[in-house]
Amino acid sequence: MHRAPQVLRTYFTTFSTAARRRIFAVPAQAALFVETLMHYRVQGRFALHAFVVMPDHVHLLLTPAPEVSFEKALQFIRGGFSFRLHSREEVWERGHFDKRVPDLAAYETTLAYIHQNPVKGGLVASASGYAYSSASRMGEMDAMPDWLSVGRG
Repeated sequence: MHRAPQVLRTYFTTFSTAARRRIFAVPAQAALFVETLMHYRVQGRFALHAFVVMPDHVHLLLTPAPEVSFEKALQFIRGGFSFRLHSREEVWERGHFDKRVPDLAAYETTLAYIHQNPVKGGLVASASGYAYSSASRMGEMDAMPDWLSVGRG
């Protein structure tokens, strides 16, 4: 069945590990999550504008591809990581927090929040010093969607 492309929308989402276990305090597991995220980005499932992998939760700023729903994009990310991790325990809390990013001001505020999260969490002194964040790899991130710069949403 062929579905019509969706209107492009950008989302800020947060999801936590099951029982808030600090699985991403293990560098290899945080790196595996980033690798999973980049894999689906390169496949074109979504545009990735910013991310941070904290010890027990993840923040993302992304725009799903026109043929991919927001929920499906999260399924790729969360399910793809769980598959790669090979854990016998539950990996993710059920559900997630998400909010549509309607304009440039919200985009910029969200971007700053994501990048400052490890600083506020006491993990690093500078956002660019945190290895599991887009703040340390901005050249690899997708540009802000054009529609945000013209005030549509």
